[in-house]
Amino acid sequence: MNKQRKLILISLLISGLLAFVLLTVFIVYMPLSSLDKNFSIAIQSYQGPILDPIMKFISFIGVMPYSLIMVLLTALLFFLFKLKREAVFTLSALFAGVASTVVKILVDRPRPAAPLVHVLEKTVQQSFPSGHVNFYVVFFGFLIVMMYHVKTIPFILRAMVITICILLILLIPISRVYQGAHWFTDVIGGSLLGSLLLSANSYFYFKVKAQEI
Repeated sequence: MNKQRKLILISLLISGLLAFVLLTVFIVYMPLSSLDKNFSIAIQSYQGPILDPIMKFISFIGVMPYSLIMVLLTALLFFLFKLKREAVFTLSALFAGVASTVVKILVDRPRPAAPLVHVLEKTVQQSFPSGHVNFYVVFFGFLIVMMYHVKTIPFILRAMVITICILLILLIPISRVYQGAHWFTDVIGGSLLGSLLLSANSYFYFKVKAQEI
């Protein structure tokens, strides 16, 4: 990685970290804003028998233990196809859950509840940031990075995986708000935290890859 790219990456990381910190402070002092309520009302106005199962399925694959199984199986596949470095860095996605849980405990924001929203999915943990969004950005985001750079994998397969991963990353924030599991600022927080973790994971992945060349 040349100096210019490294400087750009560092600048983006600092900007993302600052944005996440400012959003966290905003949530602490204003746990329920009109922005959150209005966004939930707008998204949930589309609730119905057709979209309900689709939105539930999008979130379902991010629920424990299914998310854990998915990460382990993906890492195992990489390992079996002699992509050991990719397998190890795929496992690092498991730290996303640890990071979001720590922030959830510190911020301690309550989940959305009736009558403000229609809750389709009842959850236990605190609300900010969205653990689902954080995990999807880290895990599926890193799959996109690897599919783009690992040329030994057939192009068609890489293109399919990238397309599916992009769709899941884009749809998971909508799914969480649609089901009444999170507020708008929760999913933004999850996106920011996930982007920071993904950037760090990708940086070390390319650093190790460069050393092995």
